[in-house]
Amino acid sequence: MTFLEEILKAVRKELSSAKIQRTPADLRSMVADAPPVIALDQKLRSSFCLIAEIKEKSPSVGPMRAENVKSAPEAYEEASIVQAISVLTNFSYFGMSIQKLGEIRKNSSKPILRKDFIVEEYQIWEARAFGADALLLMANVLDVPRLRGFYDLCRELGMEALFEVHTDEEIHLLPPDAKIVGINSRRFKDKGGFVGVTGMSNEDLSVNLDAFQLVEKLPVAAIRVAESGLSPSMLGHVRGKFQAALVGTSLLRDNLGVRAGLADFEKQLSCGKS
Repeated sequence: MTFLEEILKAVRKELSSAKIQRTPADLRSMVADAPPVIALDQKLRSSFCLIAEIKEKSPSVGPMRAENVKSAPEAYEEASIVQAISVLTNFSYFGMSIQKLGEIRKNSSKPILRKDFIVEEYQIWEARAFGADALLLMANVLDVPRLRGFYDLCRELGMEALFEVHTDEEIHLLPPDAKIVGINSRRFKDKGGFVGVTGMSNEDLSVNLDAFQLVEKLPVAAIRVAESGLSPSMLGHVRGKFQAALVGTSLLRDNLGVRAGLADFEKQLSCGKS
């Protein structure tokens, strides 16, 4: 199996357990009491910004720094460069859950993106029930009917979607009215490079930064997001072509802490303006 297929197998197993804990009817009741949606697209349109991520571990490099994960929600809330927060909700490979997203939602005024491998409508209802304002829809996981149908349900529930692509072919699968499109440099369909599954590494071997060159082929009207493998020093390569960068590992593994990592991004952004 490719690594993506391995992840999807684990996702479906977690999904089966979730359905035992909460029925679709339970989720619909929770949605009625969920906090109001904060529009992700509006937050990303003003100026170049970060969607900052929270996860316990990554299959690409291994564990994050525990102290960074703990301080991340407050640091992201305070940082002006961060306009949205991405929360991984997969436990098997990222150590997180939808319940943790709900906890972060309670203490944040910024849009919360549910980042997961969405394969069923149940997960969309679940995202809104726990307070998510948007969620990830992956073109290498979903076919055209589900990309369209899932997006319609997102908007019915008031949420927005970040559509994720990796190739030129996947760009052509997107709904024509997609507002936010991200290019992910991670090679999920490879079998190697994911050393964090069994250990840890200082180097991410699962990314192909050349994928960002696809930005010229994205829909002109879409908000463009660069995803995965980005450090402060790489900001200059994506700023001007993208409106936002989704960043997690470089912040959560920073030796000096999340705030120091954010300061590095802000410094690079300021240098680019001068």
